[in-house]
Amino acid sequence: MTSLQERFFDVLDENEWDIFSIKMLKTTQLTDNEIIQALRHLTKSGSIVKIEREKYRRKNFLNEYVIGNFLAPEGGFAYWTALNMHGLTEQFANKKYIQTSKRRGEFITNFGETYKFVQVKQSKILGYDIIGYGNHQYKITDIEKTIVDCFDLPQYSGGFYELIRAVYRTKLNGKKLINYCRAINNFSVTKRIAILIELFNKKQMSVFLQFASENINKRYILFDSAGFNEGQLDEKWRVKLNITKNDLLEIAKSPY
Repeated sequence: MTSLQERFFDVLDENEWDIFSIKMLKTTQLTDNEIIQALRHLTKSGSIVKIEREKYRRKNFLNEYVIGNFLAPEGGFAYWTALNMHGLTEQFANKKYIQTSKRRGEFITNFGETYKFVQVKQSKILGYDIIGYGNHQYKITDIEKTIVDCFDLPQYSGGFYELIRAVYRTKLNGKKLINYCRAINNFSVTKRIAILIELFNKKQMSVFLQFASENINKRYILFDSAGFNEGQLDEKWRVKLNITKNDLLEIAKSPY
């Protein structure tokens, strides 16, 4: 190993970087030319692995959550992935869902991990818990934001029944739900969550139900947007129950 390569690894060690970008390296004592030379030789030898343009990792660093969030640092893990990480579903997707305002599509790493980037408006980028420390941090939507996001874009949630069970089984914070429903700005989401919370008699949720009753429009929606256009009308929440309330309770109490 050359002296330049040794200095390069010293920089990584001093900063405790297992994953890094050229932008980060430019804040160190290394010159632009030294960075280019070191990366050229170290990626060729396999000691450093290129993730994508200007982003790299040490060869043995394979934390798929840290790497995924590094690819979309302003966002975080959400939807089906967050449901699973919070223990609200036992179903696993064959990809990890990352909510972001700056990229879309899928990315497959050179160690076989697939990330699905779900691009949303910047106003929807909120409600994240931070996991880990330093260079090993990543973000995940908290439970309430996960629920709201999944109702907002159910195609990324792993199935409507999973959401029904998640609302039934988890403790929810009404004020957080209000904040996230306002950010999402989707009347249908608020209606569907409200009807479940009321049906399941969730505790300490009166503040959310009051918010929901004051912020729904007059248009009727299907409870399950992918289901048949039939069912009893719930006049309070302006929802056509194409899944009956009895069935909703059975789904909620059924095992995964």
